[in-house]
Amino acid sequence: MRLSAKQRLVLSWWCEASPYRDREAIICDGAVRSGKTFAMTLSFFCWAMSQFNGAGFALCGVSAAAVRRNVLDPVRPALEELGFQLRERWGVGYIEVRFRGRENRVYLFGGGDKASAGRIQGITLAGVMLDEVTLMKREFVEQAVARCSDRGARVWFSCNPEGPEHWFYKEWVLRAQERRALRVRFVMGDNPALSRETLERYERSFRGAFYRRFVLGEWAVTEGRVYDFFEEDMAQNVPEGDFQEWRISCDYGTVNPTSMGLWGRQGENWYRVKEFYYDARKEGRQKTDREYVRDLERLAGGRHIRRVVVDPSAVSFMAALRQEGWPVAAADNEVLTGIRVTADLLRRGRLVICRTCRETLREMFLYCWDEKAPGDKVVKRFDHAMDDMRYFAMSLGRGESFVGGFAVERGGAGEWR
Repeated sequence: MRLSAKQRLVLSWWCEASPYRDREAIICDGAVRSGKTFAMTLSFFCWAMSQFNGAGFALCGVSAAAVRRNVLDPVRPALEELGFQLRERWGVGYIEVRFRGRENRVYLFGGGDKASAGRIQGITLAGVMLDEVTLMKREFVEQAVARCSDRGARVWFSCNPEGPEHWFYKEWVLRAQERRALRVRFVMGDNPALSRETLERYERSFRGAFYRRFVLGEWAVTEGRVYDFFEEDMAQNVPEGDFQEWRISCDYGTVNPTSMGLWGRQGENWYRVKEFYYDARKEGRQKTDREYVRDLERLAGGRHIRRVVVDPSAVSFMAALRQEGWPVAAADNEVLTGIRVTADLLRRGRLVICRTCRETLREMFLYCWDEKAPGDKVVKRFDHAMDDMRYFAMSLGRGESFVGGFAVERGGAGEWR
């Protein structure tokens, strides 16, 4: 297994011979695909099983599914090669880990929703690892840290950078010494598994604030277009052939525009093949919920729609859709997380905007960061198709099985592996 110098530091910082062994926390921040999460997870398990027996630990992400997909699954082969035995007990939310005669329990928590702090409250832990900590609720993070009350307990953080006003940057990254934390900043070159061709492709894929954050690993201020990497030639014609699945996403407005997108899946990719866009101000007339239901029906065009993801504030519209038998789900409206997820899917070609969706393409080049507002905020103009696209992107990773590397929620007990 090839490891970079920073990965080796993360693997050994807690060891007796390390000059950092007295630190109480570690922070690994920096570029995407830089190898920080793999090294930290492997180190977390090695530390836990060498220092404790019969203790409780926690692996935390935005959701429990994200922990399994992004944290546990990539490191499992390396752990098993080293002799670790992992017994999965997803139905009760933890895994049992055995190594060299010791056994500990590792709980999985999601920290991305409002109720997350209550789920971890009350448990006693010897250590906690928080992956993508900048995407979690602050109340959850603080509660998770407070749960680490066993003697010798340590806290492990990993994240990609956000803006310099983010609370975690101010409270932990800038105060690392004060908090007795070791900070290790990663760039893509710190991952020996990435080829030169892959590094060059990532360099080309990002621009502006996304480039500074996700390639250079900087806590950069947002500026300019939100999806500044998107160019006209990224739009495609509607592909030929059959689609395996259809969905619709909706951003609802009364005076503001209403935007709906029809999405079809071919293989691992989702194509926005058709849209509906109605601006009441421009047209001089507001539509009723029933009229919008009819518009959605025409957009569907007789196709079997598996799910309609709707602006969560559009309560009456969702009720009207349900009365007509449409399978409705309220969208996740976490704006910054949604933008990040959408940008990643667009960049990887998992979301594709077809040339038939003119309003969406128009907004892609008008949707901008608000440079006058503190923190990361978007200008609330030209954002209606952008919102419905974001709702759709967020729906792909929440609590069900999807193609293309998204999570699978599982239940029941597993076997020793």
